[in-house]
Amino acid sequence: MSTATTTHTTFRAEGFSCPSCVAKIEKQVKKLKGVENVEVHFATARVEVDHDASVTSTDDIVAAIAKAGYKAAPSAF
Repeated sequence: MSTATTTHTTFRAEGFSCPSCVAKIEKQVKKLKGVENVEVHFATARVEVDHDASVTSTDDIVAAIAKAGYKAAPSAF
């Protein structure tokens, strides 16, 4: 039996220009296995993701955000 550990990671994203960007990012990140929740904060350009780190790495999430057309990096705040 394995226990899933949920990690909360915050990313800073660049290139937001409209609220529809939020939906694009959420849609791409939610496609990843192990992602439980995605919250994109348009005003602060932050993307908060709850994910199982043993299934989905921060690099996977950065790649998904890139696939949506935006640059992102893990952030401390």
